[in-house]
Amino acid sequence: MSRAMKAIGAAVLLATAFMAAPAAADDETLKFCLDEDLPPLSVHHRGKPGAGFDVALAEAVAKELGRPLAIQWFESKLDEDSSPALEANALLSDGRCALIGSYALTKDSLVAPGVKTAKLPDFDGATRDYHRRRVELGVLTPSQPYAYSALTIVLGPKVRDRHIGDVGDLNGLRIGIESGTLADAILMNFHGGQLIDQITHVVPGRQDLLGALERDEFDATLLDLRRFDAYRAAHPDTKLAASGYYYPIGANRGYVALASEAALLAAVNKALSDLQAKGTIAELAHDAGLTYLPPREPIVLGDVLQQILQK
Repeated sequence: MSRAMKAIGAAVLLATAFMAAPAAADDETLKFCLDEDLPPLSVHHRGKPGAGFDVALAEAVAKELGRPLAIQWFESKLDEDSSPALEANALLSDGRCALIGSYALTKDSLVAPGVKTAKLPDFDGATRDYHRRRVELGVLTPSQPYAYSALTIVLGPKVRDRHIGDVGDLNGLRIGIESGTLADAILMNFHGGQLIDQITHVVPGRQDLLGALERDEFDATLLDLRRFDAYRAAHPDTKLAASGYYYPIGANRGYVALASEAALLAAVNKALSDLQAKGTIAELAHDAGLTYLPPREPIVLGDVLQQILQK
């Protein structure tokens, strides 16, 4: 683990020493909020037990802390009005959970909210009244990261053996990309628009990007590696191929809690460090079908768009 990552845990531990409030009792249930449809990170179908890497990791963290585990499942809808940061804050501020898993550690996702209240996302057990009211928001604080989320290039059947060492190696290929995504910004701005004429846009959530790639409507795409892991699990006979290339700008994933939970974050960071040292986190990812990439610098990703435009 890097010095910077250790510094986060040390800083939280130091702050905890000056907290007047005692840490939660060991037998108090440790409650995690997890997205119900984010395979292979976390998946939940009503009437069935949850599954995925984050479920297994939550179980391991709770076991390290000697506390019983509970999971609050929620649904993050893909629309222009939704804000993952505000939804996460609302869940935590309303006491639905103490920790939210697989939170992208970016500067934008961790800034103090620009509004005082927000609505809760849909969550397991919610009634109509929950959707009407607004929750007073707090301040978010991250744990140390436990995994890295990367964008990767996926190749279609006809070009599956093509070497990809950089985005520029897509030159001459038919590229499919989801509109309005980070991947869209990367490819549209590459070398001043060098790839624009090769790009076809699809609508996120409405069109099956990887299915279209499988059907030879495109030659290649750029997307979150997690999504390709999920696709491969659902389509074991796929002819799509991982290029092995990861775009150099990506985000770490970790837990996020309210700033008032400094004692809990200190304990969670200690548990994550121990699990990382034992190789447990990588093993849990492998068992869940997730391509595991360890956390890397920077711990919190800065202005992504500015970095893209400078490349």
